Amino acid sequence: MTLVIGLTGSIGTGKSTVAKMFKQLGIPVIDADEIARLVVEPGKEAYEKIVETFGEDILQKDRTLDRKKLGAIVFNDEEKRKQLNGIVHPAIRKEMLRQRDKYLQQHVPCVVLDIPLLYESKLEHFVDKVIVVKTSPEVQLERILARDDLSKEEALKRINAQIDVAKKAEWADAVIDNDGTIEETERQLKDILTRWHILTDE
Repeated sequence: MTLVIGLTGSIGTGKSTVAKMFKQLGIPVIDADEIARLVVEPGKEAYEKIVETFGEDILQKDRTLDRKKLGAIVFNDEEKRKQLNGIVHPAIRKEMLRQRDKYLQQHVPCVVLDIPLLYESKLEHFVDKVIVVKTSPEVQLERILARDDLSKEEALKRINAQIDVAKKAEWADAVIDNDGTIEETERQLKDILTRWHILTDE
């Protein structure tokens, strides 16, 4: 039996760091963000639908999507954002499930679905267990400001656009507190995987 783990958190909580740790342990990770880029490549069904819906103006010279232009359109228009999500989200889900099922057929002990908006998109039914990576609000804000070129106001807006990470932690099967060192985070992950019989006691 393959255990399917959903990995999520909020912007700036360090979910990508934990995803890397899974990979280092030899556990396959299916990354929703990576798939989101993949499904809108030229020639893909979602790409064709986007061009059909939004017109050729949103293409760059090499015919790839101009993400900035598209972002500017949908960011200011709720209706258009829904249209875009209606094209992209089903394509992402389909590809995630295709990859998940491929691993299930190989009977790997564990596979991770790295989905930033797992709870927002109500995708818990895709997985058996959920791990939430959380930090304190202060650390979260500090990390976003250090990493992304955003003002404090913009950073807070992005944090508030997602469900509060403390709320996600209440719903999760396991929580990794990522306020400390890399070693502490890794130890928590290994403890969870040992508890779930994916790793044996060292």
